[in-house]
Amino acid sequence: MITMRTANQCGKADYGWLQARYTFSFGHYFDPKFLNYRTLRVLNQEVLAPKAEFQPKSYPHVDVLNIILQGEAQYRDSEGNSFHARQGDCLLFSARQGIRYSEHNTSDTRPLTRLQLWLNACPQQEARPLQHITLPNKPLTLLASPTSENHSMHLRQQVWISYLVLKPHDSQILALRGNHAYLQSISGKAITHGNQSGGVKINCGDGVFIQEEQEVLLQAETPFRGLLIDLAD
Repeated sequence: MITMRTANQCGKADYGWLQARYTFSFGHYFDPKFLNYRTLRVLNQEVLAPKAEFQPKSYPHVDVLNIILQGEAQYRDSEGNSFHARQGDCLLFSARQGIRYSEHNTSDTRPLTRLQLWLNACPQQEARPLQHITLPNKPLTLLASPTSENHSMHLRQQVWISYLVLKPHDSQILALRGNHAYLQSISGKAITHGNQSGGVKINCGDGVFIQEEQEVLLQAETPFRGLLIDLAD
C-alpha cells in the first residue's frame, strides 16, 4: 500500500530568519495523526536566512541526519567539536544526554537549506563520533545502515537510508527489507508503483508512506532526487 503526503499537507512555519516544512508534529505544529512513522520521529526541511543560527540545544535519544541541499553551515557541540558542512554534505550525529548542539549559517548572503531527520536510537547502543559522507551522483546509494554496509554511516536502529538520483525517464526498483518504508522527494517529479498499488505521482517535497510492499518501482518524469527510508521493523 502506498499513501501520499504532499508538501502542502505538511506543517509549516515562517519566522523570517527560518522557514520550515514539517512532515511530523514538531515545535508549534501538532497533528495527532502524524506524530512519527515507526522509528522515524522527525523529517523537516528548513531554510535558515544568511547569518541565522540555532542556539545550542540538546536532543532526545536519537540519531540526527542533516543533508545540506544549499549553502553551508557550522556545527558545534558543547564538548568543543565543530564541523563546517557545505552543499552535498550528509552528517550523522549520535545525540548524547547532556551534550548541546548548535547550527549556524555562515554565509552573509546565501540561505542555508537542509533536510533533518531524527530516528529513535536503540538504548543499548553507544553514541558514535560525528559521521560524514558526501552525496554521490549515482542512481542509488546507501547513506546509513545499522551494519555500516557498503561504507555507509552507522545507525543505532534497524533503518536503512538511501539516496536516489534519477535522470528523466529513468527507473529504479527499490527492494524493501521490511513492511514499512518512507520515500521523500527532495526535487523533481516521479511516479511510484507498488505490487499492491497503482502509480502514484510524486512532486517536489512530497512524501510517500509505503506499507506491505516487497519492492516499489520509481520512474522519474524530470531530474529527480529523493530519500528512501527503509524501516525494517
